Amino acid sequence: MKKLIVFDLDGTLAESKSSIDGEMAKLLDALICTVRVSVISGGAWLQFEKQVLAHLSHDERLKNLSLLPTCGTKFYKYTSKWELLYSEDFTDAEKQKIIGSLKKAMESSDCKVEKVWGEVIEDRGSQITFSALGQQAPLEEKKKWDPDFTKRQKMKAVLDKLIPEFSVRLGGATSVDVTKHGIDKAYGIRKLRDVLGIPISEMIFIGDAVFPGGNDYPAKEAGALSIEVKDPHETKRVIETIIACLEEN
Repeated sequence: MKKLIVFDLDGTLAESKSSIDGEMAKLLDALICTVRVSVISGGAWLQFEKQVLAHLSHDERLKNLSLLPTCGTKFYKYTSKWELLYSEDFTDAEKQKIIGSLKKAMESSDCKVEKVWGEVIEDRGSQITFSALGQQAPLEEKKKWDPDFTKRQKMKAVLDKLIPEFSVRLGGATSVDVTKHGIDKAYGIRKLRDVLGIPISEMIFIGDAVFPGGNDYPAKEAGALSIEVKDPHETKRVIETIIACLEEN
């Protein structure tokens, strides 16, 4: 069995912008007791707190958990509390260019909508994220908006021409994430290697967008053994299998 199990968050551990459920919390608590675990997501730190940490046991086992918001451009570890090891943010000029380009891409693609819930463009410091229906959109609305990624693929094509100096990835149910080139989940995987001292060959990555253009695919490209799941329900079965294998060893 590998030494580090790495998860995506939205669509993998929980539904988009939703909290992990009780069953997932128990499985993660059990997994963290026996092996190192990390979560890499395009989401901001607040999402990690709300979606994951609020539902896990708060004890010494958290020392086995590493959290990497915004695709690894931030890295949190637990001692007696959660500590930020680093944060690699955009400059103000870079942020302005990205946000302006996102607005242009919205106008020239099929990503305009009549109703939104909350912010459509969110500045996460080291990542700018477009959420077509807003950050607080109901899950059912998000699921039916772009299930095959077609609308966002068109937006990505526009953005790739407008801001070629940045990386554009599709994530979540309605999101487009913009980071610096090389700042993706492959970057996060390499940061885990460097900070934890665990070879990439000793990692398993689990995500719902492990396909070319998906925001989980870079983890596979980095060399991590990758398992693609359809949803959190399938992730639970994968975790159960990993725990069973660890117990046999």
